[in-house]
Formats: sequence, C-alpha cells, structure tokens
Amino acid sequence: MTIIQANLSHLDHIATLFDQYRVFYRQASDLEAAKTFIKTRLEKEDTIILLAYAEDKPVGFSQLFHTFSSVSMQPLFILNDLFVNENYRKQGFGVALLNKSKNLCKMHRYKGIALQTETTNPAQELYESQGWTLDKALQYFWINH
Repeated sequence: MTIIQANLSHLDHIATLFDQYRVFYRQASDLEAAKTFIKTRLEKEDTIILLAYAEDKPVGFSQLFHTFSSVSMQPLFILNDLFVNENYRKQGFGVALLNKSKNLCKMHRYKGIALQTETTNPAQELYESQGWTLDKALQYFWINH
C-alpha cells in the first residue's frame, strides 16, 4: 500500500476514481467532466488530493480543501471526498488516507479537519473508529441557487 500526494501527472488515475465516487453518490458517470474538475482544482492549487495505490493500481483517494474558522482565526481542512474502490474496502486504505490527511493537517499547523457525509453512509463507522466525533452542537444549512 502506498499513499501519495497527487499532482497533474496522476490526473487519469484520480479522475477515474472521482467518477466512481460520484456514481456512488447517485450521479451520472461523466469521466471527462470529472477529469476537467480535478484538473482545474489541481491547477488552481485549491485542493490536496491523496491517492492510494495497491501495488501500482490506484484504489482510493481523499480530497482536502483549505478553509478558515473565523471564530478561532485558524485555517482548517474540509475533507470533501474519501473514496476506496469497493474491491479494496476494509483492507486499510480508508484508514491510511485518513491518517495521511491528519498528518497533513498537523504539518500545515491547521486547527483540524471537518467532513460531512450522508446519514446512511457506512463509512461513519470508519470515522468514529479513527477518533472522529459527530458534532451535535452545530447545524448545517443549505440553499440552492
């Protein structure tokens, strides 16, 4: 198992996994749009993508976005995406991606990492097993435009 910080040379590997991730969340497969989205994020340097390999096969990724807490006046990451191909789940790849994400957070001296997920997502057990806690004090609001 290898976890690397991805760059544009890994675009095809990331885009394929990102497309699978979106399909998991009931979106239509669109590999070209996935590739364009990831390419733009990497070019603008507004994301950090970690890529997990089983030998030389890409099997999972996490995507971290930079943001800030105004109250604490500190930077933090949002773990927007965590995905492991279904054939490689429960083999430690998710744990390794989470650990590498936490290490990056410490390295950057960020306050922490926030994530959101569907209430039905079985990965919640993974998060809790790795010390993540459900924030019951805050509410999340959304508006479409």
